[in-house]
Amino acid sequence: MDEYVIKGGNPLVGEVEIGGAKNAALAILSAAVMTDETVTIENLPNVGDINVLLNAIKEIGARVDRVDAHTVKINGSFIRDFNVDNEYIRKIRASYYLIGALLGKYKRAEVALPGGCNIGSRPIDLHLKGFSALGAKVDIRHGLVLAEAERLIGTHIYLDKVSVGATINIMMTASMAEGKTIIENAAKEPHVVDVANFLNSMGANIRGAGTDVIRIVGVEKLHKTEYSVIPDQIEAGTFMFAAAATKGDVTVKNVIPKHLEATTAKLLEIGCEVEEFDDAVRVVASKPLHHTQVTTLTYPGFPTDMQPQMAVVLGIAEGTSTVTESIFENRFKYVDELTRMGAKIKVESNIAIINGVERYTGARVNAPDLRAGAALVIAGLAADGITVVDDIYYIERGYEEFEKKLAALGAMIEKVSSEKEIQKFTLKVS
Repeated sequence: MDEYVIKGGNPLVGEVEIGGAKNAALAILSAAVMTDETVTIENLPNVGDINVLLNAIKEIGARVDRVDAHTVKINGSFIRDFNVDNEYIRKIRASYYLIGALLGKYKRAEVALPGGCNIGSRPIDLHLKGFSALGAKVDIRHGLVLAEAERLIGTHIYLDKVSVGATINIMMTASMAEGKTIIENAAKEPHVVDVANFLNSMGANIRGAGTDVIRIVGVEKLHKTEYSVIPDQIEAGTFMFAAAATKGDVTVKNVIPKHLEATTAKLLEIGCEVEEFDDAVRVVASKPLHHTQVTTLTYPGFPTDMQPQMAVVLGIAEGTSTVTESIFENRFKYVDELTRMGAKIKVESNIAIINGVERYTGARVNAPDLRAGAALVIAGLAADGITVVDDIYYIERGYEEFEKKLAALGAMIEKVSSEKEIQKFTLKVS
């Protein structure tokens, strides 16, 4: 089993290039099968979840041509099988986007219920309600979502709760339904906008993405396109917090600064300097960090996917901070691991009360999920001594060449697969 071994204490300094947004890319790849023509998608992140989804798309008969690590051509005209079910697809959350895509195009889909990180209850009832409202008969049997419709007819859908997944899924299906669909209380995240832009580039008629009301006029068919995925705001934010935790000076390149405003605001609040450019952000942490309060919210609020990274930074900031998690109830599983490294954190219900300590100390920790895993790596970079992070397959689901990008900024980090390699690293750096 692969692990990261880290010797902390080095400030991160330099420039890092951010890849394409995983969460946008997963939905865009699913939507690519909705035309019989060839679609080219660029700026794909080369990470675990993407590769699992591409395999699933290939298995149902679509032609998938991997041009290079970050570019793929997909042709959905060869799809003959509407059943998406293998042991891999059950492990990723975004498998549900294939329901919306296949239902929209073929009026039927059978897709395994999604897996992903265990960060709390993430029911897909809003997705299923949306499909039903559009005229589909939806059932769950043998761990599969079965959706079928003779006709899909546009309608008015109000989402009881803001949901990125449901917004995107309903938008995909509605783009090939008859007539007009209105989605109210829609999610406004950048990747919702990116998927809408992608579908529009294929000939869909979607207006209002990025606001809480999306209007869709269904079209009969979609056509080929070439499209580049937006940069990953969560990967960018992770490196920004890594700069803060290590008292570094990092320029994060290939980003859309507007998407990072909530992250930037908190870094400024705790005492970092942040400089914005057209497509880059520089974070300098030369002064002591102060405490603050953070509450996770849907976009444009502070992202839940940045919460563990923020908590790690606040753990070594002076004073008492609070982090309130309002999206997922299981998002504090990393706290026990961080406590092994000397953090003083108490969790009460959905609030973490953090008393800042002077420094973390290296320890052996487990990544409980994708973002918490990245946060523990940041803690290791800021700690005294050696940290070993286990279960890094979670981290590799969403970060491409994480250890290489960190090493290029001066981090002492290696990916290893045995105790012997850990000892070798320890001897080398001590």
